Amino acid sequence: MRMIKCVLLDDELPMLGYLQALCRELENVEVVKSYNNPLKFLDDLDQLDFNTCVLDINMPGINGLELAKRLEGKAIIFSTAYKEYAAEAFDLDAVDYLRKPYRLERLEKAFSKAQVWLSNKGHASHIYVELNTNLGKSRMNTNDIAYIAVAENDRRDKEIWFKDGQTLLAKNITFDDILERFPRGRFCKINRKTVIALHAVSHYTTQWVSCELASHRKPIQFKLSEQYREQFVALLPG
Repeated sequence: MRMIKCVLLDDELPMLGYLQALCRELENVEVVKSYNNPLKFLDDLDQLDFNTCVLDINMPGINGLELAKRLEGKAIIFSTAYKEYAAEAFDLDAVDYLRKPYRLERLEKAFSKAQVWLSNKGHASHIYVELNTNLGKSRMNTNDIAYIAVAENDRRDKEIWFKDGQTLLAKNITFDDILERFPRGRFCKINRKTVIALHAVSHYTTQWVSCELASHRKPIQFKLSEQYREQFVALLPG
């Protein structure tokens, strides 16, 4: 398992100290340095050896969202007491988003996501996959995919739906094979007939998952089966 070499930023010293204490409870997590001043962190940035950053959003001088734009190639875990920043945080491809006060099990989950992200980093080709489809060999960007469903005419085939409403028919492929070839942690099986892209999820309950397509006026709703519920919730950011 890859070692997390982490920098912590939080302008509230008691919260920063508590975060440091939680990190000491976790294996494979090394706190390289902690900062309560983001400008001081920027001054030191070029001298620091780290791969992950737990980054408070509300800080004086420069906020965490702006700071994250300068941390290309690092796994970013945002933290804040305010939920309204979540959408903007994930627009920056954050690994996770923590609500304060911090909890050990939730922090551990965030670092697990960071390990997956770091393992996939540098394999940009994993964003693109090539599958046998009804159009021949098709190369596709997995970030454009909303969901994948069992084809109506032949269950061995899978219908790939893109966020813009276009479709492709992947020929003679299993969901297990698709999940193995697609970026890890970004897609999840939610019932026997559907795999959903987590970035396309707009709403969910314990029974249903919804996603939005540009070609549909209303969100599309899928059943969330009990056997897949725990994994789905664990993979969701936040």
